[in-house]
Amino acid sequence: MNGKGKIWMDGKFVEWDNAKIHILTHAMHYGTAVFEGIRCYDTKNGPAIFRLEDHVRRLANSCKIYHMNIQFSEKDLSAAIVETVRVNNVKECYIRPLCYYGYGKMGVNPLPNKVSTSIALWDWEDHIKTEGNKGMRVIVSSWTRIDSRTLPMHAKATANYANSALARIEAIKSGTDEAIMLNMSGMVVEGTAENIFLVRDKTLITPPLTSGALDGITRSTVLSIAEDLGIRSQICDITRDEMYYADEVFLTGTAAGIKSIGEIDKIMIGNGKVGKIAAQLQDIYYQIVHGEIEKFDKWLTYVN
Repeated sequence: MNGKGKIWMDGKFVEWDNAKIHILTHAMHYGTAVFEGIRCYDTKNGPAIFRLEDHVRRLANSCKIYHMNIQFSEKDLSAAIVETVRVNNVKECYIRPLCYYGYGKMGVNPLPNKVSTSIALWDWEDHIKTEGNKGMRVIVSSWTRIDSRTLPMHAKATANYANSALARIEAIKSGTDEAIMLNMSGMVVEGTAENIFLVRDKTLITPPLTSGALDGITRSTVLSIAEDLGIRSQICDITRDEMYYADEVFLTGTAAGIKSIGEIDKIMIGNGKVGKIAAQLQDIYYQIVHGEIEKFDKWLTYVN
């Protein structure tokens, strides 16, 4: 798929190598773009997109926050995403819808410029790899997570991810897999591109959205699965030191799935491997996205 598919741009399909924008595109200079990360999975009934409506609604909300008047309705965008998967004839893929202020007038004010929309997809098997059932090695980043006094955190905006990129670079250059970010009050928020969960005394704990955490689709899915399994959950602030003595810590996201952490700041979490509750949630999540649990079929949009 990478480099040889078709990309949807403002209502038309273009060849991968021809999906180009002007060098003076506003979003490229000022970070004025919003996006989504969506997964399509292979099922017994063919390719199925997971929680498409929820992702498209979040994209529309992000556009609203950034005053983007896009020419496509949520229904139009959903249909275009389905068609992009169908045209590219893939069974599984990662899907990236993007809305951005385009080429026009330069300067901080984006409003004179047209808002364009694109949909691309590619293979993205595992963006953080670990060996066997070992957990990730992570650090707490020295970079503070931006908060709603700085940028709107509930918009999935490209500008926010410059903050994430610096933290991820810091983690990689320190020889670890990922970074955990704290907010301006010193509370745990999330990874660089994932929500975070702790397990303590068989209770699932995750920070509130008011901490600055993204309203993650996978986060929401995990909370729903936990409720279905009878696993207690709690949404509350988490301090840095609480992570060190948690029974389990794991990250969740569309790209990452459910990823256990084995070490934080060189302190082993549990036995350093995938925890019991994380493994249980991973198993159910895998079954759901592959259409193997009928009562969760409502979350799947079948392509064919």
